[in-house]
Amino acid sequence: MSKNIPYKIYLEESELPKQWYNVRADMKKKPEPLLNPATHKPMTLDELSGVFCRELAEQELNETDPYIDIPEEIIDFYKMYRPSPLVRAYYLEKALDTPAKIYYKFEGNNTSGSHKLNSAIAQAYYAKKQGLKGVTTETGAGQWGTALSMACSYFDLDCKVYMVKCSYEQKPFRREVMRTYGASVTPSPSNTTEVGRKILAEHPGTTGSLGCAISEAVEVAVGTEGYRYVLGSVLAQVLLHQSIIGLESMTACDKYDIKPDIIIGCAGGGSNLGGLISPFMGRKLKGEADYKFIAVEPASCPSLTRGVYGYDFCDTGKVCPIQKMYTLGSGFIPSANHAGGLRYHGMSAVVSELYDQGLIEARSVEQTEVFEAATKFARIEGTLPAPESSHAIKVAIDEALKCKETGEEKTILFGLTGTGYFDMYAYQKFNDGTMTDYIPTDEEIKASVDTLPKI
Repeated sequence: MSKNIPYKIYLEESELPKQWYNVRADMKKKPEPLLNPATHKPMTLDELSGVFCRELAEQELNETDPYIDIPEEIIDFYKMYRPSPLVRAYYLEKALDTPAKIYYKFEGNNTSGSHKLNSAIAQAYYAKKQGLKGVTTETGAGQWGTALSMACSYFDLDCKVYMVKCSYEQKPFRREVMRTYGASVTPSPSNTTEVGRKILAEHPGTTGSLGCAISEAVEVAVGTEGYRYVLGSVLAQVLLHQSIIGLESMTACDKYDIKPDIIIGCAGGGSNLGGLISPFMGRKLKGEADYKFIAVEPASCPSLTRGVYGYDFCDTGKVCPIQKMYTLGSGFIPSANHAGGLRYHGMSAVVSELYDQGLIEARSVEQTEVFEAATKFARIEGTLPAPESSHAIKVAIDEALKCKETGEEKTILFGLTGTGYFDMYAYQKFNDGTMTDYIPTDEEIKASVDTLPKI
C-alpha cells in the first residue's frame, strides 16, 4: 500500500462543496429543450411548475449558470454522510496483478445505501420551502424511493412511491425501509390510477417498468392538491444535485495529485454517471484536461448502445414532457433483470448529447458477467456492491486487465453508487446458478422505437 495515498481519502468537512456544478453551462451545443407533449413546443417555467417544484423547474431550465449555490439546510443534511470517501482499490489491483491504479467513489455510506440521497434531500427541501403537503415518485430497485422517503421524513412531507412491480416483489426489505420512513409504496403498474389500469389492460401480467411507474406518479401528483412529482434520475436538475459526487472526487484527486485517465459509471437514467463525470467533463470541455469517459449499461436495456437519438416520451403513459435522448421507445418494457435501477427506456438529455458528440463511450454488459465482477469485488475489497454499481466494476476490471496486457499504468476511477445488501435475491440467483441473460432482439427494439412521436 502506498505511503503517500491512503486507502480511503476523506475530505475535511470544510471542503464539502458549497455549490453544485451545471455542466450545460460549459457545453457549446446544449441538449435540446423539453417539449410540451400536447403542443410540441418548449416547456415554459409555468408549465413545468405544474409538475415540479418551481425552484426545481428553474434549475431544469437553467443552461447558463455554471455554479448554483447549495442551500445551507441541504449542506447541513449532507454533513451527516458527506464528504464520502474516495477509495484506492489496492487489494483489487493486487488480485488483478495490474499496473493500473484503481479508485472508486463510494456513495453507500448512508442509510439509503446509495447516491440517491444527494438529490432526494434537495428535492424534498424545495418541496417543503414551497409549502407542499407531499410528493410522488417512482422507484426501480428501490434506492431512490428509500432515499426520498428518508428526505421526506426529515422535512415532514408525505411521500407516495410507485415501485416497479418486479422490484417490489424481488426486494421486499427495500420496500419495508421506505414504509418505515413513512412512505406509502404501491407496485406499478397498479389499479389505483387511470394510466396504470390502461397499461395492465394492454400488457396483462407485465412486470412493469420505470416508464410505467413514472406515469402513475405524475398522474397522482398532478391530480392531488398540494403535491408535486419528483424524479430520481434523467432530469438535468438531478444531474446538477449529483454533481457533488464529481466535485468531491475532483477535490480529492487534486489534493493527492491523482490524474484519472478513465472515468467509469453505470448508466440507467444518467444520475450517477452524470454526477460523477460532470466536473471532469467541464475541464475537458474547457480544454484544461482530457479523460476517457465510459457509460456502462445492461445488455437487457441498452438505450445508448442500441437505442436511437430522438424525441420521446419520458414515460409509458405519454403524459410527461417529451425529451430528446437516446431511447428504446417509451413502450419498451425490459426483462425483469436484477439491476432494477438500470431499467429505464431512455437516457438523460445531458448524457445523451455528450454521447452524441463523442465525448462519452458506452458499453453494454450481461448480468451474469456483472455478478461475477460483483462477487469478485466483494471477496477482494470487502464491500458488497449494488447490482447497478457492479456494471461499472465489470468494466473497470476489464480496463485494468487491458493495462496488464499492455503494461500501461493508467489511473481508473469508477463510481460505486451503493451497497447490495437489499439485493440478496439477485445474489441468490447468481450463487444458485439460475441467473440468466436476456438481450432484446433487433425486432423488439425496432417495434418500440417505431412508436416515437414524430417531431
